[in-house]
Amino acid sequence: MSHPASDPIAAFREAFARAEEHEDHDPTAMTLATIDENGRPSARMVLLKGVDERGFSFYTNLESRKGRALAKNPYAALCIHWPKAAEQIRVEGRVELVSTEEADAYFASRVRGSQIGAWASDQSRPLPSREELETRVAELSTRFEGGPVPRPPHWSGYRVVPDRIEFWFGKDSRLHDRFAYVREGEGWRCERLQP
Repeated sequence: MSHPASDPIAAFREAFARAEEHEDHDPTAMTLATIDENGRPSARMVLLKGVDERGFSFYTNLESRKGRALAKNPYAALCIHWPKAAEQIRVEGRVELVSTEEADAYFASRVRGSQIGAWASDQSRPLPSREELETRVAELSTRFEGGPVPRPPHWSGYRVVPDRIEFWFGKDSRLHDRFAYVREGEGWRCERLQP
C-alpha cells in the first residue's frame, strides 16, 4: 500500500483484506479502550463487526463495564495489530449506538448459543458460580425453544466515528512508517509521523 492515501477507510479495507488472507489468528480482534466516570482507562479485546464511511462497529451488552463507561464518556480508541504483516491501525473518535435495524440484523446472524448467552450473561457483573450461569442458559434455552431468539433490550452495537486514524508499518531497525489521518470537515489531512 502506498501512503498517503486520500481515503483512510478505503486504506483500512485494503489492509484488512490482506490480514484476512495472511494472518494466523482472527483479524477482526481489536483492543477497545474506554475511560470511566473517574477518568480511569480500561482496555479489552472485542471483534470488529463492520467498517464503512461512518466508522468501525462492534457489539456488546450495553450494561457491561465498557457500556457503562461509554454512557458516561462517549469516546474510545481502537487498536488493531496484524503481526504477520507488521501492521497496526489505531482509531480514535466519538462513539454512537448503531441503529436498531443494524443491531437486529447482526444479532440474528449470531449462532443460537451466542444469542442465548447474550440473555444469560449480566456481562462484567459478579457471578457467584459457573453453575448459576449454566442454569440461566438452560432456562433461557427452554424459554426460546422452537422459535427465534429476540435481541435483548440491553444488547446492541457501537460505532466508533473516527476523527483520527493512524497506520503503522513495521520496518527494520525500528524505523517504522507511520501515517496519521486527522478529520478536517468532510475530508482528511494526512501527515507522516516520526517512528
